[in-house]
Amino acid sequence: MSKTHLGHTARKRFGQNFLHDDYVIGQIVSAINPQHEQNLVEIGPGLGALTDPVCDEVEALTVIELDRDLAKRLREHPFNGDKLTVIEQDAMTMDFTELAKTMPVKDKGLRVFGNLPYNISTPLMFHLFSHAACVDDMHFMLQKEVVNRLAAGHGSKSYGRLSVMAQYYCKVMPVLNVPPGAFKPPPKVDSAVVRLIPHKTPPVDVVSVATLERVCAQAFNQRRKTIRNSLKESLTEAQISALGINPTIRAEVLSLQDFATIANAVSALEEAQEN
Repeated sequence: MSKTHLGHTARKRFGQNFLHDDYVIGQIVSAINPQHEQNLVEIGPGLGALTDPVCDEVEALTVIELDRDLAKRLREHPFNGDKLTVIEQDAMTMDFTELAKTMPVKDKGLRVFGNLPYNISTPLMFHLFSHAACVDDMHFMLQKEVVNRLAAGHGSKSYGRLSVMAQYYCKVMPVLNVPPGAFKPPPKVDSAVVRLIPHKTPPVDVVSVATLERVCAQAFNQRRKTIRNSLKESLTEAQISALGINPTIRAEVLSLQDFATIANAVSALEEAQEN
């Protein structure tokens, strides 16, 4: 792997920490399990720590790289250049639904993976959730704390807006923990790999996903408050009680189903007000 590390210094502004531990890299690639005839997309390939071993397994890989120097290096890669489609773009501005239409395997969704920069991981996941219909699965290296939040059940300290929304869109499966020493420079936090598999049908019925997001944001914005206080812009205490939910509890106690119930009540109220 060392040949790919020549002369590129990690850039703070891109949040770059490069994977270099071959054993860990092997475990991640095994978890992804890339196969021929799949629409594989890597976000932020960097110096190719995952790109190279994935290219060893398959004939075609699309990579999205914002760093101009790294994109050029990938295009000119002596072994894998001809297997790679390099898109020089910020993944946050990528229309993944449109990308899926251009991919070589027509009847399959995208398999997205990457070692995500910590500073954009949460907004990028929300961006991908909005394109979940065209995604088969995602494997991401993230801060371990973020993986804990993605996977947390209600009642736990890690449970929050990210848990609710991720679990609305996807089945969340933590795959492996990765120590700081697997990176250069080593980050100050532990990392972990998570597998996200979009639900074919959502686990709860919601009238409006935007309302679900808004209710979650309100509820968790001041998580020490009871929901009668945090949700008072949306529902009165009596309206919350009428849903069979105790208005004196905190947001972290509410299940995904509870949030769906609240969001649907808010949607119904708003529709009634409009009419």
